Amino acid sequence: MKRLSLGIALVLLATACGGDSSTGSALARVRASGVLRWGGDVQGGEPYAFEDPSHPGRLVGFEVELADAIARELHVRARFVQNDWSNLVPSLDRGSFDIALNGLEVTPARSGSVTFTRPYYIFTEYLVVRADETRIHSLSDLQGRRVGTLASSLAWDMLRNVGADVVPYEGVEEPFQDLEHGRTDAVVLDDIIATRYGLNRPTLKLAAQVGDGYYSIATRQNDTDLARAIDQALARITRSGELRRILARSHIDSEKQARLATWTDQDTRDLVGTHSASHMSGAHVWLFIEGAGTTLLVSTAAMLLAITLGLGLALTRRYAPRPVALLAQVYVELFRGTPVLLQLYVIYFGLSNLSPHLQLAALPAAILGLGLNYAAYESEIYRAGMDAVPQGQMDAAAALNMSQWLALRRILIPQALRVALPGVTNDFIALLKDSSLVSVITVVELTKRMTITAVDVRSWFLPGLLCAGLYLAMSYPLSRLSSYLEKRLQGEP
Repeated sequence: MKRLSLGIALVLLATACGGDSSTGSALARVRASGVLRWGGDVQGGEPYAFEDPSHPGRLVGFEVELADAIARELHVRARFVQNDWSNLVPSLDRGSFDIALNGLEVTPARSGSVTFTRPYYIFTEYLVVRADETRIHSLSDLQGRRVGTLASSLAWDMLRNVGADVVPYEGVEEPFQDLEHGRTDAVVLDDIIATRYGLNRPTLKLAAQVGDGYYSIATRQNDTDLARAIDQALARITRSGELRRILARSHIDSEKQARLATWTDQDTRDLVGTHSASHMSGAHVWLFIEGAGTTLLVSTAAMLLAITLGLGLALTRRYAPRPVALLAQVYVELFRGTPVLLQLYVIYFGLSNLSPHLQLAALPAAILGLGLNYAAYESEIYRAGMDAVPQGQMDAAAALNMSQWLALRRILIPQALRVALPGVTNDFIALLKDSSLVSVITVVELTKRMTITAVDVRSWFLPGLLCAGLYLAMSYPLSRLSSYLEKRLQGEP
């Protein structure tokens, strides 16, 4: 009876907590709170929404001005909510904010999962190549070539349609940096981004303008009254000329923006169109398996590196001369004390800025970054294993005139590895999951494949289940192996 009562209470609590985001008038909730929460990503940089260099912590940008203007029309104030750009739509769906406003392009996938307002900016997709490139002049020339862009963007869809090998990025500067260094053949991105982060580099040039697109504000599909109110507010701001003045202050106004002043509801319907729901298919499943293969490859190679280097570090700290041992200790503290994500950025993007000879492709950089990081942890496991071997055994080896290296190889290391094996196996399981971080350096592993597919099929549930199942299929055998090794070490059958 108590369990039943507790279950009912939890259901009622969940209903009470979640009800506000799915029932009632969204516009009434916004006005009652006095705040219009808008989601965006400061990483997108200038001129969208970014920190004022002269006033750290203060947001500026044309979308900040636009959000303030819309909130003023609704008689509330705007509040920015930081969110990863590629996850703006799922975060909007779960109620993290009221609207998504951050260079959100109208695409078929998004149109099927959110309600878009009239657009507030018309952009052009720029095809950017290296200055000495003579073979690429249009989208059709990109078939089979490595082309960088933002994942889940309009350019992403365009590139997949022409058969390009699309390389997804999280930031706006990294695609052009990789293009400069020859890691990709081209970049396709919005004119605002390309002009500020790509075409200001003397080594790059504009090859072609390959189509127009639209930035629009997104609301949840059920928030129809809020979407209508924002659409009307945006119409007033546009027709009064305030929108063009906002764009002009950020130096992104152009003649093609004049069309926004005569935009109609029918134009919005034509732009958004009607899109039926997509579903998981066999092709998606195969892409997941490919992503799992990449995850397994990166994790296995990185673990082999970590095991080898970790053992060397442990022996160095224990038996090398003090200055060398101190260097090994500094290595361990450095890699344990800094985030692996930062280390991946430095190895992939940072080293290439120092010298072209230090430039690594994405997959080797991922393996190296994870391997170097986990080597620090493995060295501590091996050191603990060595400490578990009685010192008397090494003393006995010395009494038998064994060299130190021979004693290590025949006596200490085999026993230390035997003690360390369960911990090493556990670290391999952790590494399988940490490999998802390598997506920041353009490696499309299992988790990144899941996020891309979730946008395609407009659902996170089935892609999430499949992703979790594949991770479990890879890690469960290792978990069983770890349990088996622990029992063997304890003398159990």
